[in-house]
Formats: sequence, structure tokens, C-alpha cells
Amino acid sequence: METWLPLLGGYLFIFFARVLDMSLDVIRVLMLMRDKRLLAAIIGFLEVSIFILALNKVLAGGLDDPLKVIAYAGGFATGNYIGSFIENKLALGYLSLQVFPEPQLTPHLINKLRQEGFGVTSVDCQGQCGERTVLFVLLKRRDLQKALSILNNLDPNIFFNVSDARLIHGGVFPAKGSRLGK
Repeated sequence: METWLPLLGGYLFIFFARVLDMSLDVIRVLMLMRDKRLLAAIIGFLEVSIFILALNKVLAGGLDDPLKVIAYAGGFATGNYIGSFIENKLALGYLSLQVFPEPQLTPHLINKLRQEGFGVTSVDCQGQCGERTVLFVLLKRRDLQKALSILNNLDPNIFFNVSDARLIHGGVFPAKGSRLGK
């Protein structure tokens, strides 16, 4: 039994090192997308250092032990999952929400979104089915579920699009402590 303890410890080291370095990889990419280059560089340094240690452990003594490869691959997959979970919880940055409501719902939706502190810009346009109004809402990522809840409560079949907003300047956003945060 004692001969398995160092092996088990090695497998666990490989697995958890990969979980950590892949989680850091996801966060590093997020920081790059948010134009936080220095933080991304620091995270990248840590990430690669951990990666090299894990890879060294896998390659030590050759690739004859399939459990090392399984631990490495399992840590990679788990690290991606955990990294995306962390990224979702951090909810850094801004999103652009474009909403295409039915004409009769447009005034009510604009009022409801504005009551909740969202800035709404409406643009009249011509769609395939006639005149429409498109609503543009810039929002913090952490406020997306609140905005989607408003849309869903008004019309569960409403058409909308959400995209990443890399750089914004100005605008109207819910204040801290507003109803949006509750």
C-alpha cells in the first residue's frame, strides 16, 4: 500500500496542477478581452509555470504510465469547466443587448427597463414584417439575468441578441443599491 501513496500523490499533483493552470488560462483570456494586459501577463506567468511543473511530472520516467496521461487530460478538462464557472461568477465587463419587441409591447418594455435603471435607446426601422423598433441596451454582465428576466416576463418569445461590448464610454447604468442589485 505504501508504494501507491507516492504514485497517487503524483497523479493528484498532475490533476490539480492542470485544473489550476487551465482555470488561470480561462481567466487570462478574459483579462485580455477586457484589455487588462498587465494582469493577463501576470496570470500567464503563473499559468505557464504551473503547466511546466505538471508536464514535467507527466514526462518524468517516460509516457509508459497511462494514469499520468488520464490525470493530465482530466485536469485539463476540469480546469476548463472550473475556469468558465469562475469567469461566469466574476461577470466582468459589459454586454450589448438588442431587443426586437412586438410593436404593441415596445412602450411598456422601454418603461420597464428604464424603471429598473437600464439605459434604453430605441431606433425605428423597417423589418421583414413592417415597421419595428429596435431597443439597444448596454449593461454590465452581472445585470444580464435581470434584463433577460424583464424580457421573459413581458414576452417569453421575444427576439433579442446579446453580444460582448469590449469598450464603452458614458451611458446610463443602474446605480449601486438600485432595485437592480436586489
